Amino acid sequence: MTSQTRTASCCGTSSRGSGGTVDIQTAGFVTVYKVSGMTCGHCEGAVSQEISALDGVTSVKVVAATGEVTVNSATPLDDDAVRAAIDEAGYELVGRA
Repeated sequence: MTSQTRTASCCGTSSRGSGGTVDIQTAGFVTVYKVSGMTCGHCEGAVSQEISALDGVTSVKVVAATGEVTVNSATPLDDDAVRAAIDEAGYELVGRA
């Protein structure tokens, strides 16, 4: 993980799909994170795609307007893994909401 701060919008810079929610099934653990830098549905899709790839994640709901990312998972998630996924999408994890 790098310590770079990313301030640019994702719009026009990524080939990822759009859409903020990936529903797989209902999970036992719900964690809400605050993420900075998201501005649109494309941003939501990028964050959702990266987090949904983490082991144990069953659904992700991303709302760019509030910066909130709600993650349902079968087991508790490691915050460092979530931070790395959000960083990979091009955004910054502020912390838990």
